[in-house]
Amino acid sequence: MILKSFVSILKWQLNQPSGKQCLQPIKFSRNISNETRVVVTGLGIVCPLGVGVGHVWKQILKGQSGVSSITDPAYSDIPCKVAAFIPQGTNDGELNVHKRFRPPELKKYSFSTVCALVAAEEAVTDAAWFPKNDEQLEYTGVAIGTGMIDLVDVVATGNSLKDKGYRGMSPYFVPRILSNIPAGFVAIKYGFKGPNHAVSTACATGLHAIGDAYNFIRNKQATVMICGSADAVISPISMAGFCRMRALSTNFNDQPKKASRPFDKDRDGFVMGEGAGILVLESFSHAQKRRANIYAEILGYGLSGDAHHITSPPENGSGAYRCMQQALSQDSIKSIDVGYINAHATSTPLGDGIELKAICNLFEEHSNSLVVSSTKGSTGHLLGAAGSVEAVFTVMSCFSKIIPPNVNLDNRDVDLPVNLAGKNFQSWPENTQGKRIGLTNSFGFGGTNASIVFCKSDSD
Repeated sequence: MILKSFVSILKWQLNQPSGKQCLQPIKFSRNISNETRVVVTGLGIVCPLGVGVGHVWKQILKGQSGVSSITDPAYSDIPCKVAAFIPQGTNDGELNVHKRFRPPELKKYSFSTVCALVAAEEAVTDAAWFPKNDEQLEYTGVAIGTGMIDLVDVVATGNSLKDKGYRGMSPYFVPRILSNIPAGFVAIKYGFKGPNHAVSTACATGLHAIGDAYNFIRNKQATVMICGSADAVISPISMAGFCRMRALSTNFNDQPKKASRPFDKDRDGFVMGEGAGILVLESFSHAQKRRANIYAEILGYGLSGDAHHITSPPENGSGAYRCMQQALSQDSIKSIDVGYINAHATSTPLGDGIELKAICNLFEEHSNSLVVSSTKGSTGHLLGAAGSVEAVFTVMSCFSKIIPPNVNLDNRDVDLPVNLAGKNFQSWPENTQGKRIGLTNSFGFGGTNASIVFCKSDSD
């Protein structure tokens, strides 16, 4: 199983013993049944650092960057010359699309759907969940979202209609651009007949999809959910659009691996990336009954709206504050028990500081004890896929006792008492190692916010 590769990585980092383990979630004294406790039993990822959680996590801990220069002349008029592409090829950790999919399938799939299918296959295999009977298939659902459609598909199809007329239209055009199609294809591939759900809330898409799946299980509308998000829409038209908004980095065109630099004083915008992150969630009782490996438990899910501006959060960070507060309050989690926050911080001059202000206001003096990092320094900003990919990183951090670094953080410019991780990975804070609670944030255009709290305990 894929879990074995994680254990070997942890042995490499921490000299931990390898071998398959049946891990249990933290036990709280709370009025909640095992049927409504929700745990993570499978993980899958495709991102600019490669394919496969074991491979990608190793790259994260090494402080690697998946950002590269854009050399395609189609981008010649666009000020930003860097992006975070998924590495494609036949080498270890690269995405070999043509080996995984037949040409007729690729006609039906957008690249976002391709990424979702690859990540879902890893997650389902990791969870070892292959239901056979109708009852099992009917209580297994899918919640996978996308933040944007492929604008190149729209432009190319529009040009084809103009030049060739009706018969120049592909019959797959509409399915390729619908935001719920990745979820649909994953459900069809495995025969999952439970809730089939898609979320599209810009850069908060991934966490909203995971949070909705969490609630489906808590409300007993499903027992197992395959959830997360995918976005793979880097193109001249999307890059030009974000550049016109002055959202992308342009000062590091000749140093692409330094372009994405959350919290650093020289940050000048985000780096557009692509990928997918998929998690398998299930009720604790179901996971326990089938002796599944458990990475972490979800303790809370918060969401809020800024009601302030279409792209900028309020200066006091009130939306982020309320979102995190709601996630913590669901299970009466004490703020002093949180050891790590995987920040949304995208490397924009405004947003990074406001998120730190919200953290400081909510956690008060504890904000100087917990550790904050943004893995976007390594991956760039994966738009709708960011939240689910970063949820995978947060789960792995809780599971492995390792905090990922803030790549490219040379000089912080926010004068607040918040403990930012350095440029190298570090151990989980000593005072919260036994009960490792991590929180991850995602905030999207339109003023939409999401936070999820994960936990892993060694006391069981």
